[in-house]
Amino acid sequence: MSLKDKLVSNHIVLQESIDADSPIYDIRNEAIKTFEAEGFPTKKLENWKYTSLNSILKEDYNIFPSKEAALDFKDVKQYFLNDVDTYKIVFVDGVYSSFLSETTHDGIDVCTMGAALSKPKYKQVIDVYFNKIAKGESMDSLNTAFAKDGAYIYIPKGKVAQKPIQIVHFATGANDAMMLQPRNLIVAEENSEVQIIERHQSLTDKKVLTNVVTEIFADKRALVDYYKIQNDNLSASLVDTTEIEQHKESIVSVHTFSLGGNITRNNLNFYQKGEYMDSILKGITIIEGKQHVDHNTLVHHITPNCESHQDYKGIFADKSVGVFNGKVVVEKEAQKTNAYQSNNNILLSDTATINSKPQLEIFADDVRCSHGCTIGQLDESALFYLQSRGIGEKEGRALLMYAFANTVLSSVKIPQLKERITKLIAKKIGVNIGFEQ
Repeated sequence: MSLKDKLVSNHIVLQESIDADSPIYDIRNEAIKTFEAEGFPTKKLENWKYTSLNSILKEDYNIFPSKEAALDFKDVKQYFLNDVDTYKIVFVDGVYSSFLSETTHDGIDVCTMGAALSKPKYKQVIDVYFNKIAKGESMDSLNTAFAKDGAYIYIPKGKVAQKPIQIVHFATGANDAMMLQPRNLIVAEENSEVQIIERHQSLTDKKVLTNVVTEIFADKRALVDYYKIQNDNLSASLVDTTEIEQHKESIVSVHTFSLGGNITRNNLNFYQKGEYMDSILKGITIIEGKQHVDHNTLVHHITPNCESHQDYKGIFADKSVGVFNGKVVVEKEAQKTNAYQSNNNILLSDTATINSKPQLEIFADDVRCSHGCTIGQLDESALFYLQSRGIGEKEGRALLMYAFANTVLSSVKIPQLKERITKLIAKKIGVNIGFEQ
């Protein structure tokens, strides 16, 4: 039985456990029909031209955990941001862990999607926001069909989340190969603020495939900072789709740090629906071996007087493969748009590959839009200069790579997180300044 057939048949079992009066019962049925019709994405699709999932779809994944795995905090402490007080929503093999989590309903809601989808008190928010923008590719539909748990974050009008929120998913290997499908919903109402850190971490060499979908709604003047740490084992692959709808004067930034894992595909889509907004997309990719990271971005400028800024940096060694497919669409009504897109890459070997495709589709005439892509090697003259000042070749190369990535790091607003990412990058490029996972 193919993985597609297995998923379709397992969906029937899942629906039997759901109340037919549930607000998402019919949504799930429609979603599985879409997935059944479209199947998994292939390289025949333009947006998937450089990324194939075939190698990871051959595995016989467990769709639902059959064994409960317990984790002690001391065993996974290194994967949390511990030097700052945070809320935590933690899942182990797709199951919520109250022991490792710290949630709240004190002025804001930080809880699970499982609770939000099943309890009447959340119905109004679910009806308004759930599955309203995540209606794109077949992987979105697959996630919607199996949406059961994940993070639910609701910041009411005028509220500021006093602590960052960590969303962490662990895979233990207790259930052999697993396919996980978390679903996150983040709603930031008018004049609210929130900072969120997301991580998927496998603790096993057994195969793990995660297909996660996150919907983010930012109302008027809302501020949302979202950080993704992707530093998983080589046995883990990730398809990460984030759909964002912004309204007047909101600012949403997403930083993606892709440093580990087997195959990683990031779909990041912004839809601007109000004036004077800013959408910020930044990323650092540092991979080696046969790792594969694909960033597929969209900023859809629908209204006038808005900005978007994209800055993605990549460092590729050995036989690793990087993809950047960035698209900016400026509608006719979106006059006075400022849109900037940059993708810069360094290849450290002759066998590393980067496929970069920045795109602009502009239907307005009063705009300032730019895009650019560079692909090259380390500056040998700069390296020679550093060596002439007594810096060794290895250290010199590391310094140049760190300086290359620093424009993305400089915009991280949580100091403790910035320090953590700096250490991760230092480890990847061979400088020992204190190791963190």
